Amino acid sequence: MKVSCLQDNLAKGLSIVGRAVSTRSTLPVLANVLLATDNGRLRLSATNLEIVITCWIGAKIQEEGAITIPARTFTDFVNALPQDQVALALNEKTQTIKVSCLRTQANIKGIDAQEFPLIPDPDEENQIRLEADVFKQTINQVSFAAATDDARPTLTGVSTSFDGSRVLLAATDGFRLSLRSAHIPGYVEEPLSIIIPARALNEVARVIGDDLEAVYISIPKGRNQIIFNMDNVILVSQLVDGTFPDYKPIVPTHHNTRTIVNTAEFRKACKTADIFARESSNTARISIEPGEGLAPAFATVVATSTETGDNEAKIEASVDGEYIEIAFNVKYMTEVLNVVDTPQVALETTNAMEPGVIKPVGDNDFVHIIMPMQFGR
Repeated sequence: MKVSCLQDNLAKGLSIVGRAVSTRSTLPVLANVLLATDNGRLRLSATNLEIVITCWIGAKIQEEGAITIPARTFTDFVNALPQDQVALALNEKTQTIKVSCLRTQANIKGIDAQEFPLIPDPDEENQIRLEADVFKQTINQVSFAAATDDARPTLTGVSTSFDGSRVLLAATDGFRLSLRSAHIPGYVEEPLSIIIPARALNEVARVIGDDLEAVYISIPKGRNQIIFNMDNVILVSQLVDGTFPDYKPIVPTHHNTRTIVNTAEFRKACKTADIFARESSNTARISIEPGEGLAPAFATVVATSTETGDNEAKIEASVDGEYIEIAFNVKYMTEVLNVVDTPQVALETTNAMEPGVIKPVGDNDFVHIIMPMQFGR
């Protein structure tokens, strides 16, 4: 193999695939990145056997070939190179690649490309097209609510359902539930429900750039995999086995109080409250006071720490309903407000023991349910 490419492009490609490199595998080749010539371009691939990320970059190919080399060593070295042409030359006998850029060079020992796991190709005849920017927003508004521990594996995934011209994503860790639906440009004839690892979706969102128009999804039959095709990047992920819990019964169907506040102000109040709520399981109280006569309505966020002190933030609000005092995990509240894109947000509440519902004002596609916490008086 003998190729040359721009340092910028190589560094960017390595940063994309690098997130899939295994750090704890007993197979040495999984700590490597695969470099291979492919139809006039250089292909980079990495996998931890749960996800595979492949990226293509422009290159000048003089000799075809392939090699796997230690990802960390190679990436760190490429990042240290000047922004110029990088030449890669493989010595097949020693499985060593020579990397040269201007007056800097290195020889890096690799492992035969034959030992790298096979990478599945997307099924281009059966793909679901999603608008890239909408899909990225959808992922960001849902995946953060998935569980991060493996005690209940299905909860580490995002329930994804395709039906007609809609896709619905749902994630829960048992304390909160995020639901987001979106329009599909095409039409899915047969309804389909799968569980995609939240980590894989987060990687997809990270790869989606501002200039990407569409993401194409294919689900090969009998392989328990999903493939995301994003122009010059393909991500393959294993699906999560199991049945996602039925979350419909916990979605409130009515409320006694609806409070509309400025999203940025509410976010700032919750973020500040979390400074004092850390020692009390991130618990903060939210008091909703309807206005009387000409007096304005307020939402007050209060956090108290026996060690540190306390804080209170009062936000002007529009309240429809009765007074309520309810406690939430303010860290969770901040996380959902971070992904609300509308200027105003609504908090719907029933009583101090029932879940609260967060809805962006003017956006009916996103709903977040957050369980209340107990607090002493």
